[in-house]
Amino acid sequence: MGALDIGRVMTALPHRYPMLLVDRVEELIPDERIVAIKAVSMNEPFFQGHFPGRPIMPGVLQVEALAQAAGVLAVESLGLAGTGKLVYFMSIDGVKFRKPVEPGVLLRLEVSFLQKRARVCKFAGRALLDGHITAECEFTAMIADPPQG
Repeated sequence: MGALDIGRVMTALPHRYPMLLVDRVEELIPDERIVAIKAVSMNEPFFQGHFPGRPIMPGVLQVEALAQAAGVLAVESLGLAGTGKLVYFMSIDGVKFRKPVEPGVLLRLEVSFLQKRARVCKFAGRALLDGHITAECEFTAMIADPPQG
C-alpha cells in the first residue's frame, strides 16, 4: 500500500490535536506491518510540564503513538477506514523505555502484527531515533463500534 499522508491517517483514526500522534505513514504492508512518523515538536503541549528545563516526551505517549500506528495498520488491513470503527487498548506487555525523546526529532514508529483476528489483534511495536530504540512493547487491541449517543 505504501505511504499515507495526514489526510489518510485522519480517515483511519478518530484522534485529533492534541492527541493525534501519527503525522505520516512511510510504509504500510496490509496484514503485516507499518512504519509511521511522529514529528516531535517543542510546541507539543506536554513539554510545558514534562519537564521544565529538560523537555522529554512521556513514555506513555510513545506507547500511545505506537498504538495509533497499530490502529492505522489494523483499520487499513481490515478495510475499515472511514467506517468510524475504533481500536481500543486491551493490554500492554513488556514495555521498556530505552532512551529519552527530546523535541526536534522524527520518531520512527514500527509496528507489526503478531496475531490478527476480526475483532482482536496483537502487535509488537518499537519507537526509534536514528536506529536506536527509545521504547518497545507488545500490546493487544480490540476493534469496536463507536459509542452511541
